[in-house]
Amino acid sequence: MGPYLAVAPLLLLALGGCGLMMTEAYASFTKTREEGASSQLALPSAVTMLAAAVMAFGLWLKDPATLDGAAVLAPWLVIDRFSVFFTMVTCLGGALATLLAGGYLPEHNLDRGEFYPLMIFSTLGCVVLGAAGDLLTLFLGLETMSLGVYALTGFRRSPRSVEAALKYFLLGSFAAALLLYGGALLYGATGHTDLVGIGQALAKGGRLPYPALVFAFCLILVGLVFKIGAVPFHMWVPDAYEGAPTPVMAYMSVAVKSAAFAMALRVLVTTFGDAKFGSWATGWPPILALLAVLTMVIANLIAGRQESVKRMLAYSSVAHAGYVLVGVVSVMRVGAEAQASVLFYLLAYTVSTVGAVGALVWMGSRGKEATSYEDLAGLGRRHPAAGFAMSFFLLSLAGVPPSAGFFAKMYVFRAAVGAGFYWLAVIGLLSSVIGAYYYLRVMVYMYMREPAPGAPEAEPMRSGMVVSALLISGVVVLLLGLVPGASLEMAIAAAVK
Repeated sequence: MGPYLAVAPLLLLALGGCGLMMTEAYASFTKTREEGASSQLALPSAVTMLAAAVMAFGLWLKDPATLDGAAVLAPWLVIDRFSVFFTMVTCLGGALATLLAGGYLPEHNLDRGEFYPLMIFSTLGCVVLGAAGDLLTLFLGLETMSLGVYALTGFRRSPRSVEAALKYFLLGSFAAALLLYGGALLYGATGHTDLVGIGQALAKGGRLPYPALVFAFCLILVGLVFKIGAVPFHMWVPDAYEGAPTPVMAYMSVAVKSAAFAMALRVLVTTFGDAKFGSWATGWPPILALLAVLTMVIANLIAGRQESVKRMLAYSSVAHAGYVLVGVVSVMRVGAEAQASVLFYLLAYTVSTVGAVGALVWMGSRGKEATSYEDLAGLGRRHPAAGFAMSFFLLSLAGVPPSAGFFAKMYVFRAAVGAGFYWLAVIGLLSSVIGAYYYLRVMVYMYMREPAPGAPEAEPMRSGMVVSALLISGVVVLLLGLVPGASLEMAIAAAVK
């Protein structure tokens, strides 16, 4: 029973996705599609992912290291507290995005049942990425996640959505090919595909072909940075986020980004964590530090110039990737503390971003969707609940105390200071101040501007699922802000050993 218990969240997602596909096909056969596929499938999908998150939490309490037979899965799947933590984060993000979709799709006449199996199987890929201990498993998880997200990006069937999906697919496939080729070079040089075996071979040195290894490392690093969405490999983010349905934007912002960082941490620490590749003098930390600075500064400056709220949130997502990279850079010097700051940040970012995007979903009924700043003019006074929800989550993203976002940034910058990267923490802090501008700008439009004469005004929809997602996100943001210590302790225990 040990191996089956260890992969219980994976099995639940896989069986749930297959069951939803059968249900969707049966509903189509019996003509019940007219009743609305979302009303039938959204809640079961969200419950499936929440149940997987609860199972992962149960594994956490049990401690996966004590499960009999769990080691049988290694090295293909590494079931430890690191992978279990990311299972909880990605499943929570996927469940909340699914609830948003349950209100959004029927409201905007996009009600097609294949949306939910795609969402669940993409989440399955995210979970596999967090647990992958072998290059083959990593690639399978990456493609399972990516193929579903490509399809979800083009779900609108509008020219802009199709263009975004095609751009994301082409660039994503190119990045995946770089990862695959880099992995092939590593296998050719070391004779291993498992991450631990490759790391041990690199640490021993010997007669390894180091020019090929450096080239392989560069290819893998580019692929990882692309999936994270950091500058200069962020070109796909604003177009994909703007063209995708808004709940899909929320999903890509949280679940896909969290899975990408889980993959990056596992690969960098386990495979490239030796003295040659992990040192400041000859390894990846200075490269990631430069990318973190470019990402924080450039993304925040561009986000402040956007007129579309969705594009602003897209560039905001890029900027937050830069903040998380600050924690990743510090990992090789302060170890578990830096990893914990990254994990805590991703959890806080997940609920804050789903809440902000969910508030945007709530504000837009059919024909009156909120897409630009002007659409939000005066909305905070006309609809106080929607305005309060948006303001609450934006303040968390901005890092205003005592929100979850404040402690997330504090822990990341504290890790940088502990690692001796004072300059990196200062640049991150200044970038956060710049980022606060475009978050506060939304609130200025909602409470201090009047809509132009004859201009369209956003009108909130009526959806219990959307409100439920906002309430769940709000409760978690409050808990992380009021009692952050418990979650930080979990994150410390989840660090890659």
